[in-house]
Amino acid sequence: MEFSNSQQQIMHGLKTRGPQSVKILAKHLDMTTMGARQHLSDLENKGYVSQTQEERQTRGRPVHLWKLTKKGHGQFPDTHSQITLELIDVIRSTLGEDSLNRVIDQRSKQICAQYKSALDKLDNTQEKIQRLAELRTAEGYMAEVRLLPDGWLLIENHCPICAAASNCQQFCHTELDMFQQLFENTATVSRSDHLLAGARRCAYKISTI
Repeated sequence: MEFSNSQQQIMHGLKTRGPQSVKILAKHLDMTTMGARQHLSDLENKGYVSQTQEERQTRGRPVHLWKLTKKGHGQFPDTHSQITLELIDVIRSTLGEDSLNRVIDQRSKQICAQYKSALDKLDNTQEKIQRLAELRTAEGYMAEVRLLPDGWLLIENHCPICAAASNCQQFCHTELDMFQQLFENTATVSRSDHLLAGARRCAYKISTI
């Protein structure tokens, strides 16, 4: 399925910022409200976006928010999902759950070592968090960093291994452990949003010690 550049931007905006009104979308994408509405209507007819229930405002008429459908989220790929699920099932059935967890832990250690090598070259925590976001984005996580009054929020707008993580929670456990190891003795890391718990994304709060 091919999308126009504007439609790609709309879907990316809904993916990274969540449900939005047509007015807000138009403003972010620097297009007219009518233009945004036409693109949304086309995407809706194809099943990629839908409207949420009306959002009540303190004043004025209620507004509809637009969001990605399951089909729309599917345009942001889950990397090698089928072969990964098959490998998980083979390891689990032949070697057992403990062996599967050890394999995932070993994978996490290797990734952590690669990240640590890149982050150790930087001087301060903020630079390290930004670099980590860049590395995660390169792997398909659509990561970004937001400044908080008491630290930073590392946001992963997409999970390229969602199918595997849904099948085996150890992927999520090792991700949090890995981030905590990367900032050991310099910052605390806690998960504030979890995709598999019903959130639209995963996010981690990082605060200096």
